[in-house]
This record gives sequence, structure tokens and C-alpha cells, in this order.
Amino acid sequence: MASKPNYQKTLLACYLGFVTQAITANFAPLLFLTFRSEYFIPLDKIALIPLVFFMTQILVDFAATKFADKIGYRACVITSQAVSAAGLALMAVLPDALGDPFIGILICVVLYAMGAGLIEVLISPIVEACPFENKDGMMSLLHSFYCWGWVGVILISTLFFTLFGIENWKILSVIWAVIPFYNTFNFINCPIERLVEDGEGMRIGQLFRMPLFWLLALLMVCSGASEISMSQWASAFTESALGVSKTVGDLAGPCLFAILMGIARVYYGKMSDKLDLTKTMLFCGGLCLFCYFLASLSPHPVFGLIGCALCGLSVGIMWPGTLSISAQKCPKGGTVMFALLALAGDLGGSIGPSMVGNIASFMGGNLKYGLFFGSVFPVLLIAGLILLKRKVKRNQKLPH
Repeated sequence: MASKPNYQKTLLACYLGFVTQAITANFAPLLFLTFRSEYFIPLDKIALIPLVFFMTQILVDFAATKFADKIGYRACVITSQAVSAAGLALMAVLPDALGDPFIGILICVVLYAMGAGLIEVLISPIVEACPFENKDGMMSLLHSFYCWGWVGVILISTLFFTLFGIENWKILSVIWAVIPFYNTFNFINCPIERLVEDGEGMRIGQLFRMPLFWLLALLMVCSGASEISMSQWASAFTESALGVSKTVGDLAGPCLFAILMGIARVYYGKMSDKLDLTKTMLFCGGLCLFCYFLASLSPHPVFGLIGCALCGLSVGIMWPGTLSISAQKCPKGGTVMFALLALAGDLGGSIGPSMVGNIASFMGGNLKYGLFFGSVFPVLLIAGLILLKRKVKRNQKLPH
């Protein structure tokens, strides 16, 4: 008699998958000012690092709509962990090995961004395909592990830099590579189901003909931009604009942001059956706008820090919430839908931080100006949610 599949192994591997994504997305931003001082890379070039990271993810997201179902979830997700490990490990070597350190950094960023892109596309549908109850809450809890991985990156990196000095950051990069390397073997052995059977999933053209799909895509763009614009620059903003040390900047900026974002996701994961998701997201959009204004306009460092941290609470359920709405209203969307939504979120994650960095550079390196202009994304998010709410009231649902 065949043993019953242990989907808890799958869940553990997916949790570590999002931890891996958190490492690849948030380790380099802790080093932005170090790159500037060690390699003499100007701020406008450093702004290209998150842009390249998310643009690579976008290309992978789009490509995954073509090959993920054909190759299979398992092969793709194993590859995601392997290239993530390679990119992190090579970060310790390539910047010094090549004539231009910035090119070496970008090569590593492209490698682990490929892994992050595959993680973004595959982990959510893998969990959605598992026979778990309360899929909305499970999705929110799943995405909370990105936050806890992020907190771990900040705390462990800060402890490492304090004990051994930030000049030894290359050693830590290799240490972080161990997690995706280990998780490669978890995905080799865990049970993985398909979200929809072969030939039953919707195609790109079918999704593009759905007006609500474009509205959901807009929400993903704004969610990604609202979250990443603040998070990618949180350490540098707290350190430079608020005039505190790097240790305080890392802990008080991105760490508080990640903790509050994780709390929001865990809370919704536990309370999802009692909350109206659209109304909750609308409230969080308003809070996000307030946080951007508080961080960018407050003359007092403490209030600026509060705005930066509270922004994590406000954006927590936006990304997983949009995925949950999409899965409910379009159950046949399959991998293609998740890939396109991931592409939309990553598009926002590339546009937002780049715009903040370039505006800040244009204004003499003042990140407050960049964050002020970044408030356009929560404004658009609120507008999109209002439109979504009106469409739901008219019962204009996505066709199955």
C-alpha cells in the first residue's frame, strides 16, 4: 500500500523557498552604502541594482508562462534554489575578479534574481495545489515567511557585521548561499501536485481579454512598488536621511518594516474567515499613503522612522491578498495567471525603487524627496481597489 503524501514536507520547502527569496532581495540593499564606499559606485548606479534584480525577475516571470508547465514544477523550483545559491556564493568573488566591480555585482544579481523569479512564480501555485483547508489564510501565512526571512537577514547580518566587521561581508554572502543549496534537496524529495491538469489551464490571450485581470494586475504593480520602494531604501534612508549609524539604520528601518509586514500577514492568515479582504486592503492602502507622507515630510527623525516601519504593516496583505482574490475568481488561471501576476508585482518592484533612487540623486542624494514621489503608488492602489469594489458590487466576476 502506497504511503500518503506528506505535504508538510512541501510546505517546509516552500517556506524556505520564500526565505531564499528574502535573502536574495534584501541582502544586497544592506550593502548599498558599503558598495559606494568600497568600490566608489555612485548612488545613481546603485539604484540600478534593484532595477536589474526586478527586471530579471520580470523576464523570468514572462518566460515561465511558456516553459513552467512544460518542464514541470519540480525541475523549475529545484533550478530556482540552485541559481540562487550560485549567485550569492559568487558575490564573494566576482566584484574583485572582474575589472569593473559593478559589473561583477550585476552578474551575481542576475543569477539570484533568476532564482527569485522562479520562486515568485512557482511557490504560490505549489501550495495552492496542495490539499490544505483555508487557502486564503494559508497563502498569507506562506508569504509571511518572506518577512521572517527578511528579519533573519537583517538581524544575522547586523550581528555578523558587529562581530566581524562589515569588510567581511563576502563571507556572509557565502553563508547565506547555504540555505538555497540545502533547500534544493527538499524540493527533490517532497510531493508536488499540479494546480490544473494539462490542457485545462487558461492561456495568456484568455486572461488578457478579462477586464478584471488587468485591474488585478494594476493592484500587483502598485503593491510591489509600494512595498519595495520603501523596503529597498529603508536602511539607506534611515541611515542617511535620519542621521543614525548603519547598525541602527538596519535594525530600525528594514527590520521593523519586515516584522510589521510579517505580523500583518500572520494576523490575516488567522483571521481571514472573519475579514472582508477588499475592505481590509483598502484600509491598508490609506495607511500606506499616510506612512509615505510621514516618512518623507516629517521634520523629526523619530516620526520619519515610524512612517518607514509602519509602512510594512500597511503593505503586508496586498501581494498575497491579490493572489487569493485571483485564485478565487479564476481557478483555471493556473501557472500562467500566477506568472503574469508575479510579473506585474515585479514590474512595480523595479519601477518604484529606481524612481525613488533617481529622484533622490537628482535632488542631491536626499531620499526624502524620492520617497515623497513614491507615494503615487499607494494612491493608484487605492484607486484600483475602489474600482474593484465597485465591479464586485455589480457582480462582474472573472469567468471561469
